[in-house]
Amino acid sequence: VQLQASGGGLVQAGGSLRLSCAASDRTVSSYQMGWFRQAPGKDREFVAAISWSGGSTYYADSVKGRFTISRGSAKNTVYLQMDSLQPADTAVYYCVAGLSIRKSWEINQYDYWGQGTLVTVSS
Repeated sequence: VQLQASGGGLVQAGGSLRLSCAASDRTVSSYQMGWFRQAPGKDREFVAAISWSGGSTYYADSVKGRFTISRGSAKNTVYLQMDSLQPADTAVYYCVAGLSIRKSWEINQYDYWGQGTLVTVSS
């Protein structure tokens, strides 16, 4: 399974971006999907996740109320709508997918990782 993330770019503080991630295999439709990010010089951290059905969503406290995760109708795509962006959101964002997720925020729970897309927020 390959995950292709897109939608990153440069935006001013307070602006918005929408990230997309498409999976190469429809089996991912039964997987939980989500996003992690890694800022320069920092560890990779959890951002958001969504259950296979789309019925449950999970967010890091730092993005709650500003970011919204959703799945496409075919369930093998996932989106991250990012509003009220701040310079602290600058990072490479990675799309992930996993079948048996017990703790959405743990990196090693996920089976597949995308290549990452860079988001830069200027002040």
